[in-house]
Amino acid sequence: MSERRQVVIADGVVPHNRWPILATVLFGLFSVNVTVTILAISIHRIARELGTSEPTMTWVVLGPMLAFGVIGPLVGKLGDRLGHRRLFLGGLLGAAVMAAASALAWNAGSLIAFRTLGAIEGAATGPASFAIISRIFPRTERVRALGYWTMVAAGAPVIGVVAGGPLVEAFGWRMIFVAQVPIALIALSFAWRLLPETPKNRQGSFDLAGAALVALSVTPLLLALTEGPRIGWGSPLVVGCVLVTPVAVAAFVRVERRAADPLLPLRYLSRPGFTFAIVTQAFLNAAYMGSFILTPLLLQNVLGFSETRTGLVSISRPLAFSLAGTMAGMVALRLGARRAATGGAIAVVCAMAWMSTLGAGSTIPMIMGALALAGVGMGIAMPPLAASVTVSVEDHDLGIAGAAQQMMSQVGVVFGIQIMQAVQQARVGAVGQAASYHWGYSAGMILASVGVVTATRIVAANRTANETVEDWNLEEDGDLPGPDQLEPVNLL
Repeated sequence: MSERRQVVIADGVVPHNRWPILATVLFGLFSVNVTVTILAISIHRIARELGTSEPTMTWVVLGPMLAFGVIGPLVGKLGDRLGHRRLFLGGLLGAAVMAAASALAWNAGSLIAFRTLGAIEGAATGPASFAIISRIFPRTERVRALGYWTMVAAGAPVIGVVAGGPLVEAFGWRMIFVAQVPIALIALSFAWRLLPETPKNRQGSFDLAGAALVALSVTPLLLALTEGPRIGWGSPLVVGCVLVTPVAVAAFVRVERRAADPLLPLRYLSRPGFTFAIVTQAFLNAAYMGSFILTPLLLQNVLGFSETRTGLVSISRPLAFSLAGTMAGMVALRLGARRAATGGAIAVVCAMAWMSTLGAGSTIPMIMGALALAGVGMGIAMPPLAASVTVSVEDHDLGIAGAAQQMMSQVGVVFGIQIMQAVQQARVGAVGQAASYHWGYSAGMILASVGVVTATRIVAANRTANETVEDWNLEEDGDLPGPDQLEPVNLL
């Protein structure tokens, strides 16, 4: 290994090649995330080819989402202890191997298994990339850098759906994963050469009990959300899963309070800059990704669009997300992080309201405008929310901070998809197919509205007694200070 690859990021040192490092990290993140939902618009075709049902094949999308949410805190903590460069490289390699296996899948079960295993490997890239970016960029550039990170992390799955339609129609779904293998390997080669290592925090023991209880808290809830609409919300399986979750959460809190080296230091939950930021991300992702599933169904079932046309129309959303994400730093500079995040959340609410008016008579500009507004809202809101999380935790916990965001976002995604689809399906018999989508998008509008409320609460960070801080002022410098630079100031 060369000397450059062995460099460890020192505290307070800003690498001169941080922008090439950022590009490398984002390329790797994209190579993993782009296929998380790429099969969403082709479930019917794949189910027919593999001789299974559509509800079964939905697990080819939901399985990876569940894996991303559950494994996130574990790999985030591993990165904090072992180094995030090592975890990032391992995630890329595992994702490439599982992509090759997915291309060779022989039935529904093998495809679901390979996709889920690939998501477990790829889940490491989210917290690792978040920690690396937060380490190498000074506070004056962090919102801008994290704007690109959120753009790729949230936008890659949407781009996957946009590109997936033409690819599947032209070459078949297996070609998606054949193409992913060289992309991931190229990203791996660049990451191997450029990425520096992050400092390791190996003091104390690994909190295995906490990791197990996180999985037990999240997995039954996500399983209930995915299976409830199919087998009934009153079924023993769904009810049992719902009852397990609060018990596991209570046990997790009890274990973390006693753990010498907790998986998630509970003091962070008392900091609104941490808690309300990740809750806001969860609700905005619920609405955004719920509409991401509903919209292709609306376009194909009501307007008669093909998969390719659906993808081309849908490109307005990730394109708008990309443009808004790059401008998020400037928006936060002028408005402050709280107002930027709240304004973005309001835009998502307006986008859901606009989508609720779409129907058989909707024109392509109307559809693309609604999708673009959702992309703009998310692009503006996500960078300041992510930056709020980074400054609410100590540097040695950046991995677990990124993992907490990833977990809550995935819970929000599954929750939003299931709730919005359940509402839409429940109204088909009463109002008809076309009008039922109005109700689904209205549910998304409610979810995003909750995100508006929580976004207004991210401005304060209550620290422990020996690190007292009242509020952050983001109005003057446009960015969030580092944990060692926080001062009590007025945020009005």
